[in-house]
Amino acid sequence: MQHPLDMDYAGISGWILLLILGVISLGFFGYQVVKAVRLVRIGAKDSRFDSWTARLKETATVWLGQRKVLEDPVAGVMHVLMFWGFLMLSTDMFDLASGNRFSEHILPEFLNNGWNLMVEIGYTSALVGCFLALNRRILFTPEKLKGKSQLEGNVILLLIMTICTTAYVVESGENPNPTYEFLGAWVLDTFAPNQSMVNFAYWAHMLAICTFLFLIPLSKHMHLVMALPNVFFFDTQPMAKMRPLQVDDNGTAVSLDDLDMETFGASQYTQLTWRSLIDGWACTSCARCQDVCPAYASGKALNPMQIIHDVRGYANQHAELLLKGEQPDEDIIARFGEEAIWACTTCHACVDVCPVNIEHVPKLTDARRHLMMERMEFDEKVEETVMPLMTTIENLEGDSNPYGIPMHERGDWASDLDVKVAEPAEYIYFAGCAASFDERNKKVARDTISIMKEAGLDVGILGMQEGCSGDAARRAGNEYLFQMLAETNLATFDELGVKKIVASCPHCFHTLGTEYKDFGGEEIEVMHHSQLINHLQNEGKLPNPNHDGNVTYHDPCYLGRIGGEFDAPRSAIGGVDIETENHARGSFCCGAGGAQMWMEEHVDEDHDRVNIIRAKELHATGADTVAVGCPFCSTMVTDGLSSIDSNMEVKDIAEIVWEQIKANDVKIQAAKGPLEEE
Repeated sequence: MQHPLDMDYAGISGWILLLILGVISLGFFGYQVVKAVRLVRIGAKDSRFDSWTARLKETATVWLGQRKVLEDPVAGVMHVLMFWGFLMLSTDMFDLASGNRFSEHILPEFLNNGWNLMVEIGYTSALVGCFLALNRRILFTPEKLKGKSQLEGNVILLLIMTICTTAYVVESGENPNPTYEFLGAWVLDTFAPNQSMVNFAYWAHMLAICTFLFLIPLSKHMHLVMALPNVFFFDTQPMAKMRPLQVDDNGTAVSLDDLDMETFGASQYTQLTWRSLIDGWACTSCARCQDVCPAYASGKALNPMQIIHDVRGYANQHAELLLKGEQPDEDIIARFGEEAIWACTTCHACVDVCPVNIEHVPKLTDARRHLMMERMEFDEKVEETVMPLMTTIENLEGDSNPYGIPMHERGDWASDLDVKVAEPAEYIYFAGCAASFDERNKKVARDTISIMKEAGLDVGILGMQEGCSGDAARRAGNEYLFQMLAETNLATFDELGVKKIVASCPHCFHTLGTEYKDFGGEEIEVMHHSQLINHLQNEGKLPNPNHDGNVTYHDPCYLGRIGGEFDAPRSAIGGVDIETENHARGSFCCGAGGAQMWMEEHVDEDHDRVNIIRAKELHATGADTVAVGCPFCSTMVTDGLSSIDSNMEVKDIAEIVWEQIKANDVKIQAAKGPLEEE
């Protein structure tokens, strides 16, 4: 049977027809890809050309291995079948477009059978994946897709299915090997296609490919091009680590005295980094970020997926001006919307679940920097939300704590604990603002110190020399204030020779242990109090953990998902009796992060506040006690449980452990019996 390319159609050679189709479709595809690349390259500088081993490993596991995609077992398997199928069948396009010259003259003969089998499996895998995905969309539509147009996705799936099925017909006209080209052989035996059928299948196949090339850059399927660089240039820094205002050639933050900047944050498209801009074209619209966002769940204006769509939409709409180096009248903040920008809790659940390593949160925190440090005015819709935060900022500037309480009272909670104050010690307990001034959390600080002394540690506190770590200031966008607090604290640490810090607040734990490294804190070891407690238990310096009652545990975002610590808090209290539906890495935010603790939360009558959503989930476990490892989580969860009239008790890890130690001491004393009178 003659190859369709070697035939004439109405006097026109098949090669000419293919050339025309190829030039049109590839020309359009290339133009759109180049345009997208140009729109990415005008972004701000971002050093992502380091850590090649880590980047190659990430590419192998996340892009090629589809590790994050497979975290959704249903949609993930379907996507993997299509993705790996396409990788396997892609080389067949060279063969089809060259009239079999690729397989007959370029590919070594000893590889031919193996290559044919790979291509056959590829077509079959892609076909099965598309069939399952189409059925899911039409017959078993997920809740998040209901009410949304399915036309684009369905057309793409039908095109891929056309590419796969027509390939078997074309194959049947080339004497397929039943072992390596089993479906092509089956089509030949079953339907015995003639030349006309093979010709029709071939041109339908090529037309489907050309149509696909047209649609890729115009749809979400542009991720087929941009996902690879997006994954490769992932952020190798620890999760949620924000960038300083300015860094020197060594990557160290420039001190406040030496800052040389004209603008702060990002209000313009071109002020977002080039890597941040790739996100707009790499998004697969899978909505996983939307599904895990606490702000979205509580009905607020923020949808992390929409933020990413806004980047691409803004670029395409204003492409002509942007590529000329001009700024549109609309800035990127207006496209995002201030309501969305201020709704983020910076929990990074969206970043964590994204299958192509999209970085949602930095876009929002960069916008906050501009709004807080440069614009200093807010949209009427968010003014009521943000105004309490401005009071918090003033308190941080004046008293180095968000409550506005005089600094000389910072160490009063430990006045009767016989602990070193502002003196050198092996361990410095960094109480943080909540444990220093909030009555409920002062007990956590006292119990933590008691546990450390029980283990025989040389422990001290900074007292009035301790300042706020600056987490709230940084997440709120006031980077200048954060750096001022960081430099002041680091000077204190240096003066006292501080090398080991223990913090019961995950926000302090993250800020001191991760973000202070950019400002000179590289040599300081920072531990969360649950980590230290568990370490002391394992060393035998504290009794083996146990607890009474039925306990569940709420993972704080900045300790668990962001800090990577899930085991120590659980082990420290002797295990968890029942886990929440969303726990460990998938834990649901309490609602306080991202400086939300100091903002006014507004939700409509159809939605619950973030902490109430979490409280309902905790209550559903049926546990008696909620163990927490964060002062903000303690407050938010307690308030949430109270709002739903739950009787669950909220206790910090340190409180549970200290209760155990005191109970053990009572048992030991009772076992000794009363002292005999002399």
